[in-house]
Amino acid sequence: MASSGSGYDLSSSTFSPDGRIFQIEYASKAVENAGTALGVKCRDGVVLCVEKPLLNKMLLPNSSRRIHTVDTHSGVAITGFVSDGRQIINRAREEAASYEETYGTKIPPSTLGDRLAAYTHYFTLHGSLRPFGTSTLIASYDPETKEHSLQMVEPSGVSYQYFGCAAGKGRQPAKTELEKLVINKPNAEENITVREGVKQLARIIHALHDEGKDKPFELEMSWLCEESGWVHKGVPRDYIKEAVEWAKKDIEEAEGGESDEDDEMED
Repeated sequence: MASSGSGYDLSSSTFSPDGRIFQIEYASKAVENAGTALGVKCRDGVVLCVEKPLLNKMLLPNSSRRIHTVDTHSGVAITGFVSDGRQIINRAREEAASYEETYGTKIPPSTLGDRLAAYTHYFTLHGSLRPFGTSTLIASYDPETKEHSLQMVEPSGVSYQYFGCAAGKGRQPAKTELEKLVINKPNAEENITVREGVKQLARIIHALHDEGKDKPFELEMSWLCEESGWVHKGVPRDYIKEAVEWAKKDIEEAEGGESDEDDEMED
């Protein structure tokens, strides 16, 4: 028991002496072992991207999707335990439908994020429940304020708004790559477009993928932008294919440039 929390990991409602809740840490570990999920807020919309491992050669490519539409102007990407994420997606759809039925308008992005965070947090408060082993990325647009946003809800129930965020096994290196993108300039016109965002996210996913160690994967991408009429939709397959080809070429050129520099240093 010593290596697993000395009995303090038996319930999500129990703190350890040093203030840790091991069940939440284990749920976060489940997310870290899953495929990488990325989101980026661009000047004209939001792009979501998930690396979906193909666990079996007999699987149909479009089965067990990681990105879902929860309302006209809202989409959600999940990584971690897919079955846990499905419950959060269902809850998001219920919240969106309930808000529109009650108030007659689409649910604001901040309200959707707060309600999903509260729902996720509830499952960390009772001994008869367990935390969700999934992280949730939310892309939303508010027709009233004409603003779009990107949020992420973690297994602990914490949620933040981001310019760019990552979850899954490639979280740290992906975060480093996202910080290099032009997405947080005060003048929005200086930031990248969603089309450039699609290419950059494809490049990050392929750069982090190790052909020797990692399983083959399918790239799922969606956007919520001016081009889609502010409706959450999947990125057209032909453009995803074009972005992947560009990404692979860019990675090869970068690796080629590094090897040339190494040869010059040796000389």
